[in-house]
Amino acid sequence: MAMNEIFFLALLTFTFFGAGLVKGVTGMGLPTVAMGLLGTVMPPAEAAAMLVIPSFVTNVWQLLAGPATTRLLHRLWPMMLGIVVGTVVGSELLVRVNPLWSGLGLGSALMVYAGYALLSPALSVPPSLERWLSPIIGLLTGAITGATGVFVMPAVPFLQALRLDRDELVQALGLSFTVSTVALAVGLVTHGAFRLEQLGMSALAIIPALAGMWLGQAVRFRISPKVFRQYFLLFLALLGLELASRPFR
Repeated sequence: MAMNEIFFLALLTFTFFGAGLVKGVTGMGLPTVAMGLLGTVMPPAEAAAMLVIPSFVTNVWQLLAGPATTRLLHRLWPMMLGIVVGTVVGSELLVRVNPLWSGLGLGSALMVYAGYALLSPALSVPPSLERWLSPIIGLLTGAITGATGVFVMPAVPFLQALRLDRDELVQALGLSFTVSTVALAVGLVTHGAFRLEQLGMSALAIIPALAGMWLGQAVRFRISPKVFRQYFLLFLALLGLELASRPFR
């Protein structure tokens, strides 16, 4: 095996194990971490193709790990529809734009999310506004997902602002990330950026991702999730800064 192939497999293993570990401890973060780390060594469109299968598997697992799946689908379908439309349309930017500039978008998305999560503002969406905001939030999330491969903004703040109970929020995040993953895969295929060999490597990444999730869940109650999350977000912000600064060097 060539040296560059060994390096790539080691990088893939480390990236998805680390991303799975974060998801196991915090309940989210696998696509975000994977996109950030892989985006430092390859074009964001290729990184997005790599995360499709491990992201899908781990998020379906999260979605189905509670009793509220049907209720959440009924409540959040306008947002999910918006995510699909926005992602498929927006993914053309991820594929067509110069990787340096799509890296700028990816880095900016990471910094915005890290900044928001560190501040943790107490937002609340009243039921009267949810009906109108839901498809708009979905379209914005989809556009950002399509352009950067990052699923979290503004979907995560919106879902947190709905004041769901803890288990429902975890499932709602799993639903949003699952739909985003599928829509991103459709967008990449539509724009000719998802090749057969990437599917095989993406499937291979399931193993370290699940191993990392298992370890994260095992240590979740032995460490301070709050402190872990703060260090993780600071790391994410620095990673985003590194990616966003590349076009200006």
